[in-house]
Amino acid sequence: MIAEIGQFWLIATMVLSFVASISAIYGISRSQNSWATLIFPLSILSTLFCFLSVSALGYGFYIDDFSIRYIAEHSNSALPVFFKIAAIWGGHEGSLLFWVLTLALWAGLITLKRKTIQTEYVIRVLLVLNALIAIFSAFTLFASNPFIIYVNTPLEGRDLNPMLQDIGLIFHPPLLYLGYVGFAATFAFALAALMMKDVPQYWVKHARHWTLLAWSLLTVGISLGSWWAYYELGWGGWWFWDPVENASLLPWLTATALLHTLIANNQKNQLVKTSMILSLMTFCLSILGTFVVRSGVLTSVHAFAVDPTRGIILLLILFVVMLISLSLYVLKSRQLNSQPIRHFISRDFLFLLLAGLFSIATITVLLGTFYPMIFQIFGLGNISVGAPYFNLLFVPMAIVALFMMAVSVFANWEGKTTNANTKTIVISSLVSIVLGLGIYRVQYENIAVIPSLVWVLAFAVIIGSVWSLQQSKGKAIGMVIAHIGIAIVMIGAAMNSEHSFESSAKMEPGITAKLADYEIIYKETELLVASNYTAEQANLLISENGKEIAMVQPQRRHYQVRVMNMSEPAMHWFWHGDIYVTLGEKLKDGSFALRLQYKAYVRWIWFGSILMALGGVLAMIKRKSSKK
Repeated sequence: MIAEIGQFWLIATMVLSFVASISAIYGISRSQNSWATLIFPLSILSTLFCFLSVSALGYGFYIDDFSIRYIAEHSNSALPVFFKIAAIWGGHEGSLLFWVLTLALWAGLITLKRKTIQTEYVIRVLLVLNALIAIFSAFTLFASNPFIIYVNTPLEGRDLNPMLQDIGLIFHPPLLYLGYVGFAATFAFALAALMMKDVPQYWVKHARHWTLLAWSLLTVGISLGSWWAYYELGWGGWWFWDPVENASLLPWLTATALLHTLIANNQKNQLVKTSMILSLMTFCLSILGTFVVRSGVLTSVHAFAVDPTRGIILLLILFVVMLISLSLYVLKSRQLNSQPIRHFISRDFLFLLLAGLFSIATITVLLGTFYPMIFQIFGLGNISVGAPYFNLLFVPMAIVALFMMAVSVFANWEGKTTNANTKTIVISSLVSIVLGLGIYRVQYENIAVIPSLVWVLAFAVIIGSVWSLQQSKGKAIGMVIAHIGIAIVMIGAAMNSEHSFESSAKMEPGITAKLADYEIIYKETELLVASNYTAEQANLLISENGKEIAMVQPQRRHYQVRVMNMSEPAMHWFWHGDIYVTLGEKLKDGSFALRLQYKAYVRWIWFGSILMALGGVLAMIKRKSSKK
């Protein structure tokens, strides 16, 4: 009965969204406001119905309704309750239903905020969003239905994938989807502007507001995914250049460029066409990412499905969305008039360069992600594109971006230096060099080129940001915190890449291993029994110069239902890095193979990411409060 109820609410969501779109189109074409404004209550109802559909699926997980195939394939009666709820988005069908809910939530939120948006304009915005909800509801219902039932109900479920039985699964996908799908709002505001008789200028302020929110959520979602990969998969890395990781990075890159071009658009009516194209393409990249995750054409530990048919449908949806949006853009491009950039040494020109840099980065990721697939399709053999390719191209682009961030605060829109004279710029540069190289040199005798350069540029960004905050009298607090966050992320990434190291050891109780200046002593092995797995746990004491620091407890788990073995790593963190221990296979003599790693500055990456997201939220709040 739960399956029928959940499916009914999903059908209702699809029908209501379709009716809302048709009523808006009819009202707009006939100039009948009463028909067009029906989209407001219908949008709220479709959001509510979609929420009820997801809730029905969640309740099915809670009561172990294994008659529903999706629940039987992704749950088990021994699975803890919080993982059962998180399993809603733990597989392809459920995650796509949650994707639709996220889209509906954005439409519902915009509907609730409609009084702050011009009525004629917001109707078109909701028309676009409801059309998308109807399309993806239909795709979920007919191609990825999570409410399909078994003819013969199994007695027990297969269990959730052990890699996903982690607290990160509870928070990472929802935040990722809220950001990922949130760019549909940006897309809707841009496309709605093109649908107006005369393209209004006010679309920029609305697009920037909602883009800031989506960008902040996506930043947190990506960061949580990186953190999950670090502490759950046992490899000790934070970014693998996996196709699914790249899928979330693509819209983040274009959205970051968009946020800067929208500033130029709002301040000086510049880069208008660039902003429009980026607004349209960012959501298209979100759909492309959905294709990557769910088509099976690219192999990934994060992938949800391996059904090419679904991938073809998603590609068709992407094609239709791009065709409609780009056609409207071509038709209305003459109305998108921008003021020219008159000076090379100006903030607007730097924003143009930044947009170009992020576009190149996006193309780099696209080529690296899809080139192996294209290579194989044309029968040219198999080829893999991994971290060396991305690192080779991304490192110089990241350094250039950091340099541009440091320079931008000292340039204004007119192409002249700000009130800070040459003396201020020189002092800032010298202080950055002294602090950056000094702090780096204190820690390491041998100075590597890239980390030292990153330290200097990061301090230049931080000093320049603080100066900019003072000049703006606190108004630029969001931008300042976001830029400082990026500087910290860059320090963490550079130091982690250059100064991490590892060793392997064969250990059993009583054995001591060395990791640089640290001693790791194997004290004992414990056997653990949990509700849905058993584990062998190694209790390891970490000491430095004879002083005990911490006890770490890596595990080797066995999940009975899935018949899978998983390593659960353990770590102890310092301000400058982590000691990271992974318990490997048990050897014939009863000892274990252990992988011992030191991951330099790795937590700076996530701390900086939090600051970036916080900066985005503060920028949004600051803009809202300044209008009052």
